[in-house]
Amino acid sequence: MNKEDLNRALTALIEKKQTLHELSYDDTRYDEVEEELHDLEDDFNDEYGAFLEAALEKVHNDLNSDTDVLLPTAYLPSSTGGTPSPKEGVWVDSEKYPGKEARITLIPNPTRIVLTVGKAVQQELWQA
Repeated sequence: MNKEDLNRALTALIEKKQTLHELSYDDTRYDEVEEELHDLEDDFNDEYGAFLEAALEKVHNDLNSDTDVLLPTAYLPSSTGGTPSPKEGVWVDSEKYPGKEARITLIPNPTRIVLTVGKAVQQELWQA
């Protein structure tokens, strides 16, 4: 698998998601952009889903989490820039962080999985 292609596809997907988020529901382009986003998500999951789901499964196991592994597209942040906020990504329970809100996010540049626990902890757990 080509890591550069994965990163480009991930970046394009997040940018399309951000474009849709910036449109209001009554914008004439909303339905078209939403359909493009769904097509990109389907293509991304078809192309990279098995690879990323295996990485996410390992991350969940390393965190001693009982939370189900979702499709990779569920773990996306709202933008490609910087680090994810404490509310982005997928919530997971973790025996390593009991009683804390922990989230896993799939971010680009380079493609990696990041754990965010509140505002205090942000840790890279995996990199392509």
